[in-house]
This record gives sequence, structure tokens and C-alpha cells, in this order.
Amino acid sequence: MKNIQQVAGSISAWMRQMSDSAGAVGGVFGVSGGLDSALLVALAKDAWQENCLGLVLPCHSSDADVEDATEVLRHFDCKYKVLDLAPVFDTFTGILGESEDREFMARANLKPRLRMATLYYYANTMNYMVVGTTNRSEYFVGYFTKHGDGGVDMQPLAGLTKDEVRQLSRYFGVPEKIVAKTPSGGLWEGQTDEKEMGISYRDLDAHLRGEKIPQDAETRILEMHKKSEHKRSLPPIPVLRIDSFKEE
Repeated sequence: MKNIQQVAGSISAWMRQMSDSAGAVGGVFGVSGGLDSALLVALAKDAWQENCLGLVLPCHSSDADVEDATEVLRHFDCKYKVLDLAPVFDTFTGILGESEDREFMARANLKPRLRMATLYYYANTMNYMVVGTTNRSEYFVGYFTKHGDGGVDMQPLAGLTKDEVRQLSRYFGVPEKIVAKTPSGGLWEGQTDEKEMGISYRDLDAHLRGEKIPQDAETRILEMHKKSEHKRSLPPIPVLRIDSFKEE
């Protein structure tokens, strides 16, 4: 990435501009222990100094991820809270009962949606904005939960490919073990981003740069992009003719 210092400064300045335009004084964000949220911690501290809050929101998550998340927050001297959402998740799914089809993913998607509700609670009480961690590669193919980690007020990383996130993270001094960590949403044991998507970040980033990639990977990327368009758009509203409401 060229002019990495300029890129870093422009993103944090944009974050301040977004909060200022909404009359907010800072930002709140989830920190998972992964690379994208680690970079966001660094950017948020640069943008808002003390007016930011990282929330670590385990929900039957691994202890290692929680430890990595808190390590990053301490590394950047960012205020944070650890709130275990597992009891809420268990109560909620107990009320919902069992379903036959697609139950596994439906329940997995409840986790980021519970996190979204928690983030907005703190945003409302502190006059902060909710800041997302989705990068450009994930955003393009819709690899995020609608009204979950996609339910935010701004997406500062959505202009950066996964490789660019890695470069910018090294610029800010994110611990190398986080930079080298296998990307995972942590929604279930053994989950990885690339395994779930069915494509590699290498091919996805290359496609976004306009480079040639294997045909099967390109087909998969374009298919995911088309099917996830609804995630990147506001809910559609029908166009109605005014005269259709006139009395006969």
C-alpha cells in the first residue's frame, strides 16, 4: 500500500467527521480477537482518543479469542468491557425452541445480532456511534450478518482489502500474533472465513484489484456478490402512483 500514513490519517479523520456530523462524541465497537477489530481499535484511538469503547462480547467463544481481544485493547490503551452474552443466547434459543431447516446458521447468526443490540445500548447511553469492522473483501461478497455485524453506523474498513488491513495493522503496531492469526468469525468451533466462504482471501483481494484469478473462484465471488446485494442496500420501498389512491 502506497502512502500508508496518509491512508491511516484519512480514515481516522473520516471517522471523526462521521461522528461530528451526527452530533456524537465518539465510537463503540466490538473486539473479537481478530485482525479487523484490532485495526479498528488503533484507528478509533487515533480518531477519538479517550472517547471510544471496545466491547468484548463472548458468546460460547474460545478463551483464546477473549484473551487476544483484551490484549489488543490493553496494547492500545483503549477503554473496554467484557460482557458474556452466552446466558442471553441460551435463554433466547430456549424460548425459540428447535427448528428443522437451517437451524444451525439461524442460531449462529443470533450471536452477532445480540452483539449489535449490546453495541447500540452503549452507543445510546454514551452518545457514541457504532463502528463496524467489515473489510472491503467481506463487504463485496456479503460475508457479514445482516443486522448483526452489518448493523452499524459506519464501516471504516470497507475500503480496505484483507491484505491492506494486514498492512495497515502492521503500520499501527498490532501484535504480530494477531496479524498472523487465521481469520475466523468464531461462531462455532473450527470455523474459518475461507472455509465458510469457499474462496481464499488471496483470490478475493486479487479480484478486487482487477487481477486474473481462477475461473471457479471468480464465479463463486460474483455469485456471492449478487446474492448478498440486499445486505448492502436499504430495505426496498415500492413506488406507488399517487392517483391509485384517488377515490373513484
